[in-house]
Amino acid sequence: MNITAVRVTPIAIRDPALLNAAGVHEPFGLRSIIEVVGRNGLVGLGETYGDAPVLDLLTRAAPTLVGLSAFDVNAMLARVAALAPKTATGHVEMELAPGSLASNLVTSAFSAFEVAFMDLQARTIGIPLVELLGGAVRSKVPYSAYLFYKWDAACDPEYAPDVYGEAVNAQQIVKQAQQMIDQYGFESIKLKAGVFAPDEEADAVLALHAAFPNHQLRIDPNSNWSMETSLRVAKKLDGVLEYYEDPTPTLEGMAELHRATGLPLASNMVVTNWAELKKSIELGSVQILLSDHHFWGGLRATQALARTCQTFGLGLSMHSNSHLGISLMAMTHLAASVHHLSYACDTHYPWQQDEVLVGGRVPIVGGAVHLTDQPGLGVELDQAKLAELHAAYQGCRIRTRNDVAQMRRFRPGWAQVKPRF
Repeated sequence: MNITAVRVTPIAIRDPALLNAAGVHEPFGLRSIIEVVGRNGLVGLGETYGDAPVLDLLTRAAPTLVGLSAFDVNAMLARVAALAPKTATGHVEMELAPGSLASNLVTSAFSAFEVAFMDLQARTIGIPLVELLGGAVRSKVPYSAYLFYKWDAACDPEYAPDVYGEAVNAQQIVKQAQQMIDQYGFESIKLKAGVFAPDEEADAVLALHAAFPNHQLRIDPNSNWSMETSLRVAKKLDGVLEYYEDPTPTLEGMAELHRATGLPLASNMVVTNWAELKKSIELGSVQILLSDHHFWGGLRATQALARTCQTFGLGLSMHSNSHLGISLMAMTHLAASVHHLSYACDTHYPWQQDEVLVGGRVPIVGGAVHLTDQPGLGVELDQAKLAELHAAYQGCRIRTRNDVAQMRRFRPGWAQVKPRF
């Protein structure tokens, strides 16, 4: 069954003023929505980053895929790779958004097209996409409450109001967690750290532990802490953390920290490709890998990654970036097919107000996304909402994510320092 058209639509979705080690989220996040049309009239959907380098490759590759079989993902990869820039340039947000690294352009584009190809394949056959991945080993996939320090939307008129409000201290973080748990039923909690004084952030985790003693807790400073700080916080949070995510930079630093503390360390920063995974295994740097099909090479490549983690005794979960329901459902079908899923997955989804799907947002019930028996990803594209969010992109000043530059709008002297604390 051949492909008759491929459409790539850049969109801008509202994003709150979420703080992190690099700065603060801009008021809009960029995504690309992929539609792959089959000769049978069915349409497969994909979603990925919308930053200018990724979008450029997607839009140049799209017309070259017309005429291919929807089942020929190898030919699709070859055509995408042939169009990739020969000379890669860096990206200011490379560490917090590894999928937008110049070196990951091909995998970012391929993964979006692969999801759309497989969605079309599954719709054509009339089965859920998870069955193409070997079948579901679980009917629902758990996700975690992903907490952020954040400014209130009143900090700048570009930000849209949201239900969570300001969170700049432990009390407000606990309130934010309660709101998410009440609405979505999450059973694990992750705090994005690396923003304020490390001991203050550790106190926020202790406050979460007191408020939610039966929830699994994680903290992620995005490699923004020195070894000395990482050791001090590890001692302060001894017995509290499910895992310790990217506290300190470099594979060597993470290995040293693990040897000193014995804590399980998770990462989506020091291990983002196969070469780094090999070195991490040799050094003993990371005990839990946070996978992401957007920059690990797609759904089937991430299944191979899961088997590798299982072979070497590593835990597995999933990293998240700001995304909508197509990516959420791709993550869910993938995670449902993986025997070796050790922890609840990350998702930014509660932070996103916009959606491009018929019927609106994907429900998260009991902290999990539940599979259905609908063919493909089980979701349909709302063309009116797609047009609305494309218009938002056209009117948006942002073309490549830059949390550092956004922070400088509020703090002119701001510089990205690693580690800061």
